[in-house]
Amino acid sequence: MCFSPQGDLAGGLVVTAIGIDACRQTRGRSSLLLLAGVPLLLGAHQIDEALVWWSLQGHLSHQVGRVAMWVYLVVAMVVVPVIVPVAVLTLEPPGRRRWAIAPFVALGTGVAVVLLVTMLHGPVTVRLGAYHLAYSIGLRHGILVVGLYIVAACGALLASGYRHVVIFGLANLVAIVVLARLTADGFASLWCFYAAITSGAITLHLRYAKPHRAHPYALT
Repeated sequence: MCFSPQGDLAGGLVVTAIGIDACRQTRGRSSLLLLAGVPLLLGAHQIDEALVWWSLQGHLSHQVGRVAMWVYLVVAMVVVPVIVPVAVLTLEPPGRRRWAIAPFVALGTGVAVVLLVTMLHGPVTVRLGAYHLAYSIGLRHGILVVGLYIVAACGALLASGYRHVVIFGLANLVAIVVLARLTADGFASLWCFYAAITSGAITLHLRYAKPHRAHPYALT
């Protein structure tokens, strides 16, 4: 499909609805709340990007677009690399898998700090690209930092003991490889959209995992 403000808005509304359903499936299980909130966050994230589109197209004020851009980047660059591994960590029962996921939490936190400091130093810009928005934060050693970002987010998902969470990780890892070959400046925009759509796998896990079983759909 052609990515556009309408695409971001429609996708964001669908994923937000998925997120609401995911939160309903927690059934009071506090360990699942953070994971359930990921689709909700990603859905709202895409709706926010629609505001960035409309500002660049002249339908909204520059000030609104600037605020929306910062919200989008803070979520994409600072919140996601931390919340994803932390959500997977809290999902797992105590044991060796938690120890395996903990390094991804530390790595994601470090990457988030580097990206936040980079954004605060600026310049931070966004422009219209072909079927995507092109964000720039003036990042040095971008390949290394983005690589560590991917390891933190996708590595934690792939290390999970739950099938649907691993599927979410695999889907996003494949998307990363494809998008990295197709575009550099549109990577953040396109991958975040894809991650939002594939977050439906999280809802599948929460909907079909039986609360009375200690390790529903565990891989081991």
